[in-house]
Amino acid sequence: MKMNLRQIEVFRAVMLTGSISGASKLLYVSQPAISRLMSHTEQRLGLELFRRTKGRLYPTPEARRLLGEVNAVYEGIERVNEIAEDLAANRTGSLRITCSPNLGQTVLPRAIASFRAAHPAVRVVVRTQIPGNMLRALLSGQVDLAVSNMPLVHPNLEARLLVKNEIVALVPVEHRLATRKWVRPAELLGEDLIGYGPEVPFALLVHEMFGNDGDQPDVRVQVEQAHVARALAQAGAGIALVDAMTVFGANWPNIVAVPIRTKVNASVQIFHVQTEPLSRLSLEFVETLTGMMKR
Repeated sequence: MKMNLRQIEVFRAVMLTGSISGASKLLYVSQPAISRLMSHTEQRLGLELFRRTKGRLYPTPEARRLLGEVNAVYEGIERVNEIAEDLAANRTGSLRITCSPNLGQTVLPRAIASFRAAHPAVRVVVRTQIPGNMLRALLSGQVDLAVSNMPLVHPNLEARLLVKNEIVALVPVEHRLATRKWVRPAELLGEDLIGYGPEVPFALLVHEMFGNDGDQPDVRVQVEQAHVARALAQAGAGIALVDAMTVFGANWPNIVAVPIRTKVNASVQIFHVQTEPLSRLSLEFVETLTGMMKR
């Protein structure tokens, strides 16, 4: 037969205090109740735990062996309580994030640094992925949150808008458009542009911006990721078409980010599986990231 938690508690108290009266005081239970419970425990186990000699209790070797395991149980319970306290205070745990590659080079590092300053014991895992892989990572439970400048579409996802992320032209500082407050898409036709191949999701936004049925730009250099387009623009290879988050929070030498006047944008959203409640850590990181993007 098995011991229940109450029997384990009383057995440990008797072992620690060396007497029924001591266990009674430790547990605030009457001595007869302690005696009855210990007697029942021995009967249930079919095992003598104490020898009674001249009114005193002497633990058997079996009881001493059992005490080691009981103490391990109590240490485990204490550890459970410590972990629960840490979780309640957001002191420990893990946070798994997937994000668009350009966000992983600009706003995400700042938000994660701020978050970790408040929670140094929390383990953070970051993946940079294309939208399709981000969606699969979320739905399979590989990550807790996805931060993307492209839509992730699935009926079991919940999205929160972080910022309406405009599309900008990264223009060399000596270019005639560098002093403009904004440009229209049509003004970029005929320029040497750095854009994206048809397999890249952001290319769909660029195509829509110039008009699906209208003139399309002369893309002289094709890339897969916005931060590569930014580097090419810095090197003087042309005008890069990127979302504003690609140049978030820094001054980039040799180029100027000129907003493109269009209704099309690459809004940054944060996604999670709606049937799985977010942890306290995830909720706090969402607030940290939201505040970072509003600066």
